[in-house]
Amino acid sequence: MSLTLMRRNANYRWLVGASGVSNLGDGVSALAFPWLATLITRDPVLISLTAVAGRLPWLLLTLPAGVWTDRIDRRRLMIRADVFRMVMTLGVVAMVLAAPPPVASPGLAIGALCAVAFLLGSAEVLRDNAAQTVLPSVVRPADLEAANGQMWSIERIMGEFVGPPLAGVLIALSLPAPFVFDAVTFALAAGLIWMMVVPTRIAPARRSFRVELMEGLIWIWRHVMIWRLAIILGVINACAMAALTMLVLFSQDVLGLGAVGHGLLLTCGAVGGVIGGMIAPAVARRVGGTRSLWVAFVLFSGCYALIGVATSPVVVGVALFVESLGAMLWNVVTVSFRQRAIPDDLLGRVNSVYRFFGWGMMPVGALAGGLIVAWAEPSLGRETALRLPYWSAAAVLAGTGLIGVLTIRLPVSGAKK
Repeated sequence: MSLTLMRRNANYRWLVGASGVSNLGDGVSALAFPWLATLITRDPVLISLTAVAGRLPWLLLTLPAGVWTDRIDRRRLMIRADVFRMVMTLGVVAMVLAAPPPVASPGLAIGALCAVAFLLGSAEVLRDNAAQTVLPSVVRPADLEAANGQMWSIERIMGEFVGPPLAGVLIALSLPAPFVFDAVTFALAAGLIWMMVVPTRIAPARRSFRVELMEGLIWIWRHVMIWRLAIILGVINACAMAALTMLVLFSQDVLGLGAVGHGLLLTCGAVGGVIGGMIAPAVARRVGGTRSLWVAFVLFSGCYALIGVATSPVVVGVALFVESLGAMLWNVVTVSFRQRAIPDDLLGRVNSVYRFFGWGMMPVGALAGGLIVAWAEPSLGRETALRLPYWSAAAVLAGTGLIGVLTIRLPVSGAKK
């Protein structure tokens, strides 16, 4: 990974540093939250509800978040979102200390956990949309693939390579410890964003909320390739969440892993993401954006099929590694394409519409994963039921990939549309 961009661009360094720190905390909580849920209950539907609550804001708040992002100071929005996430995470610490599991009322405890997850997810929607929107004003258009690749590699290193194993260690020390750590990372991330000096941006004159929102909807409707990518991303993310939500139970009940082992399994995915972030710009330049997305489809479907038949943690780790590599290839190509194509004064709104379709399906997928297991377990048994979300994801993504091969054609990198 070339560090030239970070050396010459201080604002980019602060942005990458903040993303890395906050993603370290996210990586810790990504293991700690579902693990806490499994200590409260073993019901797959209740466990899936915590993931649904955390992702539901991407369905409910993404569209208005785009309008807000284009209206106000994006840097200030990121700071406020990180401070809010710090406060909410400290609330989880208070919950665990007040009523450590096992608890007398699992449903009530899961409900409280879902409420906090929803608030954290709401702040994440605002923060992430602002961060992705501010990047083109921090780096040159020619540097977007490199900037996105570096940023996502660092996020993967911190969020999935370092975070999950660290969470396992922290859980072994004390159940509240990972949430305390997460709160500290949000505070540090807010401080790093505060150090940025973003060029002054003259926001367009405010009109009615509906008018501004419709401008984003109309723009993306007129750009067929972008909304087509958004719909396909929604299917990809729904399948991914169905699989990921049940991975904590798959690790425990099928692979026989503890918290540390599960964390190491997630780390395998992180390694693939890191390598993917480093090589994706070069792959996209060599084979082109369109063919890069075709490769990603093959990796997605094949890896979920492999997890569905695996009995060894090593095999599952390899599959997660390759799937993450494909995800980074998809992200680098599609996000860089959008950042070039969308005008700056519409970037927040169009990104929010894109994410409404692309990310709004994540809570649907998370709930589907739990419902599939709960429906199949009485007749097929626990192990087969836990494999079913992976087989389903492989089949759906194989069909989606075929549609993508027939319909996706990206312009040459660097072209403006």
